[in-house]
Amino acid sequence: MGAFGIVRRPLTFWIVGVLAYIVAVFHRQSLGVSAIDATARFGIGATGLSLLAMLQLLVYATMQIPVGVLVDRLGSRKMIIIGAAVMAAGQVVFALADGLLGAVAGRVLIGSGDALTFISVIRIVNLWFPARRNPLIVQITAQLGQVGAIVSAVPLISSLHSYGWTPTFLGAAALSVLVLVSAVILLRDRRPDATTAGMGVRAAWAHPGTRLGMWTHAATQCSSAAFTMLWGYPYLVESQGLSPHAAGLLITMLTVLSMTAGPLLGYLAGRFPFHRSRMVLIVIGATAAAWTAVLLWPGHAPQWVLVLLVVVLATNGPGSAIGFDYARTFNPTERIGVATGIVNSGGFAASMTVIATVGVLVDLVGDYRWAFAVQYPIWLLGAVQVVRYRVRARRLQPAPTLNPNPGTASA
Repeated sequence: MGAFGIVRRPLTFWIVGVLAYIVAVFHRQSLGVSAIDATARFGIGATGLSLLAMLQLLVYATMQIPVGVLVDRLGSRKMIIIGAAVMAAGQVVFALADGLLGAVAGRVLIGSGDALTFISVIRIVNLWFPARRNPLIVQITAQLGQVGAIVSAVPLISSLHSYGWTPTFLGAAALSVLVLVSAVILLRDRRPDATTAGMGVRAAWAHPGTRLGMWTHAATQCSSAAFTMLWGYPYLVESQGLSPHAAGLLITMLTVLSMTAGPLLGYLAGRFPFHRSRMVLIVIGATAAAWTAVLLWPGHAPQWVLVLLVVVLATNGPGSAIGFDYARTFNPTERIGVATGIVNSGGFAASMTVIATVGVLVDLVGDYRWAFAVQYPIWLLGAVQVVRYRVRARRLQPAPTLNPNPGTASA
């Protein structure tokens, strides 16, 4: 095989993986922009909506470590194919559901299939691309996935209004069928070492670098995830008085800006690995400050303040992806999957907590200001833990064989 073929194969595999992740993000976010329609179709309130989103994320989060073990054992191709099939089934169930039970079943299936996807794509990057390029490629992967969030905003809202509930979500299911076929035809995998793959759960958890990645992901992802997955659209429409179209545009703007910030943070994380934790703390602090400005503003916040919030939230996803870089640099190849799963579970556990608590408080007190205030303890705890495990990780520098840039893997 010539040099072009050597380069082309990893690129093809990565493109298929990115397509799978884009569709997974689309499915994940589809509940958020359909939240108002869902309340009418299923006869539920804010707590019921929170239950749907929470169960989806609960399934996603609890599956992360088992999925990490499985992807280390089975490889990315099988996991992506299974994930696409399960998400397609979930959207079919959700499309046909006319009550809460069917809706729950659909979202649980979607969460299950989604859980299989991202870790599998990250493993493709880790195994097929040069280690020195991993931080940038992981950021590009994560941000390209946000194309799914863009499609789940204005286009999905337009489809719901034009074609109705069932045709819209059956069409969503067809996207996963496309991913499944693409993975079967185009994706290939490197078989892991069966004697070591998936055996590093305890070792990955014991390393402070993995826990640093987990708390990084938890503290930086939860706010933007809660905003884009469920509560941003209802909040902007019902509390801030925006039109559905304007709210959809702001959510789309958040996603586009995030895609721009991702490669920049990826480059900086690779170029200045000693300063990764400082980047994380800046993201946490800026997010808390922006929310404080919005929540303390009397009445409806002016448009420029809401835009500022969206701009800051756009750094959350890229900031959380730094957690995966910690998983890579502090763990050997044979436990990359499980380490990534631990990191990912932290982010989605925090997101699930915010989503569920906001819904309960909206129903109890009817005020989004108090509801969104639940984020402050999570930010504080996350920042403290990032500082704590940064110190511990710096005392246990990875060996040169685990680190593509010896002497520069510090947190």
